Amino acid sequence: MNTPAPDKNHRDRITLTGLGAVGYHGVFEKERRSGQPFFVDLVLYMDLRPAGTSDDLTRTVHYGEVAEMVREIIIGTRFQLIEALAEEIARALVENFPAVAELEVTVHKPKAPIDVTFSDVAVSIHRRRGHYEASAAG
Repeated sequence: MNTPAPDKNHRDRITLTGLGAVGYHGVFEKERRSGQPFFVDLVLYMDLRPAGTSDDLTRTVHYGEVAEMVREIIIGTRFQLIEALAEEIARALVENFPAVAELEVTVHKPKAPIDVTFSDVAVSIHRRRGHYEASAAG
């Protein structure tokens, strides 16, 4: 049986929601000193047919490894802006998981230092693999 050609419009996806860890990100010294919870939602777009037709973990992205990488970035790096945290997560995932064609990263900062009642602050970015390849070349 012939395997279908890969779909260049990767609409298959793996979604991880609410990956959380305490990080030390923020503009204010108190945020960087005391830390606070950050949560990350991911949508990883790729062709899942090879994994689906073979039932082989090596033909997809191991979402446990993705989750561990995101946690390590949250706790191991310090940024002033959650935009920079989101960008670092996207870059690391694209570099380390070749099957990912594009992704969405949302970083939530539910305890942001805002003097108004709110339930969450979040930043979302959407990146394609070519974004980082073009950045590295230029």
